[in-house]
Amino acid sequence: MHVVMFGDQHVESLGGAQVSMRLQRRFLEKAGHTVTVVAPAMHGPRARAGARLLSEPATRSADPSYLDLPSIPITLDREYSMTWPGRRTDRWLDAALRRLIRETGRPPVDVVHVQADFWGAFIGHRFAARHGFPVVHTMHNRVDVGIEATAPLPKLVLRVLNAWQRRALGVVAEAKPVGRDGWAYLGRFAGRSEAVTAPSSHFAKRLEAHGAVPQGRRGILPHLDAGPGAAAQVDVIWNGIDDDVLDEVLASMGSTRSTGSAGSAGAPAERAPGPPRFVWLGRMSPEKRLLPFLEALAASGVEAEVEVIGGGGQQRAARRLVEKLRPRATVDFAGRIPYAQTLRRIAAADAVVQTSIGFETQGMTIFEAASLGTPAVVSDPDLAAELGAGFWAVGDGVTADPSVAALADALREAASDISAGTARRPDPSVRERFRQSSRTAAMVEVYERITA
Repeated sequence: MHVVMFGDQHVESLGGAQVSMRLQRRFLEKAGHTVTVVAPAMHGPRARAGARLLSEPATRSADPSYLDLPSIPITLDREYSMTWPGRRTDRWLDAALRRLIRETGRPPVDVVHVQADFWGAFIGHRFAARHGFPVVHTMHNRVDVGIEATAPLPKLVLRVLNAWQRRALGVVAEAKPVGRDGWAYLGRFAGRSEAVTAPSSHFAKRLEAHGAVPQGRRGILPHLDAGPGAAAQVDVIWNGIDDDVLDEVLASMGSTRSTGSAGSAGAPAERAPGPPRFVWLGRMSPEKRLLPFLEALAASGVEAEVEVIGGGGQQRAARRLVEKLRPRATVDFAGRIPYAQTLRRIAAADAVVQTSIGFETQGMTIFEAASLGTPAVVSDPDLAAELGAGFWAVGDGVTADPSVAALADALREAASDISAGTARRPDPSVRERFRQSSRTAAMVEVYERITA
């Protein structure tokens, strides 16, 4: 099967969606499928580091799985870029893909997989509509929450974004106006798709509740044994963890997090002596709530070793806050570190701390932690429900509680349990269910269903 994936950013750039797409591509190819990834060409140091096959700029990279669209950089560091969706890009893409298939002997396209929210999604849906290819659209982001957290005048931004989407997708008029908010925006993509996938049950339920469900010619999912008139639904397929990296980290940790058999977490070795060890990791931006975590850490009064992994705009503010509050816990800012090393830090920790609320569509860090046998302090009740076990909930675990006091209480409880040797234990089945090989098998089932 030949899958053409569309992204907003080149998959060799930084970002969670890009990491996920790289992983999906590799495991699809390991399973015998062909993948072509269409995304804006990169600029700057990363682009110069990659050799080009053809002399014309912004064609395709040395890797035949990448088809790089002509693009313009949109950030000062030139890490990210965009391609304007329109007829010119359509013509360029069609010609480039024909050439790529001819030169590399790739089979004809079977399915389009859109994993983008903006220009990449417009380009991908236009491509599928022109050629009559079935579409799987993976919804990675809560567009409304993301824009509200990062853009001034978010309602105006969403109105403009919806108008741009309608123009790009050729929506002249809608039988019943679906609105101009984030759900309306996602709903238009879903309505043009044969299948929609989400990386968590809670996000899938929200998409369904707001009508962002597949309405293409195969929009009703036959595997649900749905009767006549049944509503279309969203497939839940987690973003996974690299099997090889997971096994490597588990092996390097020895018996501490080893598995006795598939799906069994085994008994962890006795923890090393010392105070409880917490890890917070992620982008240092307001929606991730690093600063409230540091305030709660100081308010909790716990003696602990805390490692903060990642970078971002709030890094200086976070350091200043620690200097001001002087918590009893020691706080080490590790910065950005390689992925495998990050996993080792998670595996060696007593707990991972997750602090964002309502923003994450999956919450990868707590699943990575559970795969390694590490429990978590979880602020978002939706993520806690998805995880199932092995966590300390912030607040009552049902209603989101953003208060510093609730987070401080959860940290105290976690520290007490860890010191007493009664720390929560993750669901052992998460490890196998989170492996990318199993996630790829689930996605292939979706591909086969909509191409049958």
